[in-house]
Amino acid sequence: MATSNFVDYVRIFCRSGDGGSGSVHFRREKYIEFGGPDGGDGGKGGDIIMVGNAQMWTLLHLRYTRHLRAESGENGAKQQRTGSSAPDILIQVPLGTIARNNETGELMGEIIEDGQQMVLLKGGRGGQGNEHFKTATNQSPKYAQLGEEGFEAAIVFELKILADVGLVGFPNAGKSTLLSVVSEAKPEIADYPFTTLVPNLGMVAYRDKKSFVMADIPGIIEGAHEGKGLGLRFLRHIERNSILLFMVPADADDIENEYQILLNELRQFNPELLDKQHILAISKSDMLDGDLIREITPTLPSGIPHIFISSITNYHIMELKDMIWKALNG
Repeated sequence: MATSNFVDYVRIFCRSGDGGSGSVHFRREKYIEFGGPDGGDGGKGGDIIMVGNAQMWTLLHLRYTRHLRAESGENGAKQQRTGSSAPDILIQVPLGTIARNNETGELMGEIIEDGQQMVLLKGGRGGQGNEHFKTATNQSPKYAQLGEEGFEAAIVFELKILADVGLVGFPNAGKSTLLSVVSEAKPEIADYPFTTLVPNLGMVAYRDKKSFVMADIPGIIEGAHEGKGLGLRFLRHIERNSILLFMVPADADDIENEYQILLNELRQFNPELLDKQHILAISKSDMLDGDLIREITPTLPSGIPHIFISSITNYHIMELKDMIWKALNG
């Protein structure tokens, strides 16, 4: 995912179409001087609909879209002809996209399946023609119903990455290196903070042709929930991951302290993230010998499965996959 191509937030002013008005018309034929009312109904205005597309991974195609307005339905016509309904506007979005009302913050819908449709703004109904208003005491109604107006709203579209496993850690914890080793993803890797500026997805092959999706989320720093570093921009992507794989490098001064800082950032952002299954991977363990591993193990946080790994030497990588698969299918 190139940095310039990954867009996970857009705001669009949308308006659904107005309904067409009903027709005021009376039957006029040869030898029928005073025919009854035969005005048709107006057509329905176009809806604004969000549609899931599994082939998309970004909102890039919507980046420069500022306004979307559906057409209005046609007015009714004589001989009880109903006006044509206006076409709907279909907004194609990647799976994991939510839509919110920008004014109220109200959740309008979310897309998690390919082909799933969600009506965000319904088009106005068409008005009834005057033939509907004929009564015993009013044989020639000279009025019809106007079409309903459409709805309008500034809508925010947010993409939250859908993945089985989300990698959580400080910058340079080895997340991108792990993803590049276990999948075909090719994230940028370098020895400086914030190499990863966008989430990267990789399909991880497992035993017996099974697989799962892993997401490398840009590094968290202390205070991320307040917007520091890359902050809130990417914390939301963690919300859609089934399992969180915390990564702390073996050369950290205090592994448990780093884990607690990461945990606190997630807690401050969304306490529900603590309900997900967690696994702790001590990365860069090729720097450790057996004695150091035995010395470090008792200092690790309790109550969370842990494993020492090295992406460079493939140390315990298969065992890590086993842990993840068991957690996903436990």
